[in-house]
Amino acid sequence: MSGHDDTRGAGAVRRFLRRPAGLALCAALAIGAVILLLEHRVHVLAAAPFLLPLAACLVMHLFMHRGHGGHHKDKGDGDDR
Repeated sequence: MSGHDDTRGAGAVRRFLRRPAGLALCAALAIGAVILLLEHRVHVLAAAPFLLPLAACLVMHLFMHRGHGGHHKDKGDGDDR
């Protein structure tokens, strides 16, 4: 057993994003992001110095957890990765 038997994980997200509701959510978020950037450019740029380090932390977290399978650790597996 690899410890990656989460049925509600990435597969469920991919299935949701392929459904019409998921596509509508992605389209609404994209439209909202464009409107936010166009209408509130000054505010977004003023917040960028604070948001960029936070975004870097999130990206590092995602890349670093890929090496050992995330937070799911199987006890007794013997694999220290």
